[in-house]
Amino acid sequence: MYCYVYVLQSNKDGKFYVGYTNNLKKRIVEHNLGKVKSTSIRRPFMLVYWEGCLSQKDALRREKYLKTAWGKRYIKNRIGDYLTW
Repeated sequence: MYCYVYVLQSNKDGKFYVGYTNNLKKRIVEHNLGKVKSTSIRRPFMLVYWEGCLSQKDALRREKYLKTAWGKRYIKNRIGDYLTW
């Protein structure tokens, strides 16, 4: 079963949120409905990046990396064209 690491951008404050899940569509809906406590005051969100992983362990490791300073830099470089719109 695949797991997904995803990056959401808040339309309210422009900041990013990084998470992982095994059901990406459902998780984005949960974020936008306010069912995720840590993001409920920052909604609505837009999916700006995602990666598929072969296991939950790999997804968790990748999520932790993307939350570091180097990981944040990676995301900004990866979606740089989008950010300059």
